[in-house]
Amino acid sequence: PAQPPAQPSQPGQAPAQPPAAQPSQPGQPPAQPAQPPAAQPGDNGNDPLPKTVNAQPVQHPYTKVAVHGKLFADAPGAGADAAGGLNHNQCSATVVADPAHPGKSNLVWTAGHCVHQGKGGSFYSNITFIPAFNSNAALSGGKQADESQYAPYGIWPGTQAVTSPQWKAEGGKTGDAATHYDFAIIRVKPADNGKSLEETVGGALPVWFNAPRDQLSISEFGFPAAPPYDGMELNHCESGKPTRLSFDPSRPPMLAIGCTMTAGSSGGGWLAVKDGKPALVSNVSVGKHTGDPMFQAGPYLDDVAAGAYDFLSKKG
Repeated sequence: PAQPPAQPSQPGQAPAQPPAAQPSQPGQPPAQPAQPPAAQPGDNGNDPLPKTVNAQPVQHPYTKVAVHGKLFADAPGAGADAAGGLNHNQCSATVVADPAHPGKSNLVWTAGHCVHQGKGGSFYSNITFIPAFNSNAALSGGKQADESQYAPYGIWPGTQAVTSPQWKAEGGKTGDAATHYDFAIIRVKPADNGKSLEETVGGALPVWFNAPRDQLSISEFGFPAAPPYDGMELNHCESGKPTRLSFDPSRPPMLAIGCTMTAGSSGGGWLAVKDGKPALVSNVSVGKHTGDPMFQAGPYLDDVAAGAYDFLSKKG
């Protein structure tokens, strides 16, 4: 199919400026060989595009889905959306388990383009995660609210971030080979009371690497911010079995699902059931938001993703 337009993180000012936190740039884990794409001969790893699935708002409060939240970051930029030479970007992200710290994770999963410029660039500054953002609808309908109201579980500054070697070396454009590895993991600073992010929100999702595509039924969560959405409401798409979408037949095809969420949902978690419980299997990377079908695509989390995850887990 024609390459879908990119779904960049949506520029926008956070309701209140999150506390500054310059993420460190840990040494990058080595790229591990990707699994050969499971493409049928001649299709270059592409299936027919998925059918449109309409996003639905999650009912307030977000207590039972507090692992999902908004991610803010400052990228170098200019123009109307910039202040002080920075673009204030907003994305979506999900609390994930930390194998090295069971029950006490401070790790968050998102898209690579939400935290790193890609080729020739660097990690963004002031990376900040707000779980269950606007859980109590304090900002809904154009209302104003203070931090304690729209961030019921607090504001969590990022201290470390890691993305794929492919995104760092090749990323920045959209709908190309680097998009196949458009993921990132962030470590946030524990709360002042010493509690971890996982303990505070009441859970963290395991990550399912090399998941069998034919066994997946995807639920996507995110905070779409481009019209007709305003970035204040958590939405979900119950999209069913993903199809394959590829920009490079030498890399594992991306997962593609029907979903009408727009920019701002980038980085949002894709969940599937494993052993009776939800697990994260991908994140929003790119999408097509006009016409029919409307869909989104996310990276297939293979050994490269597992290596980055293991690297940051052990580094904490």
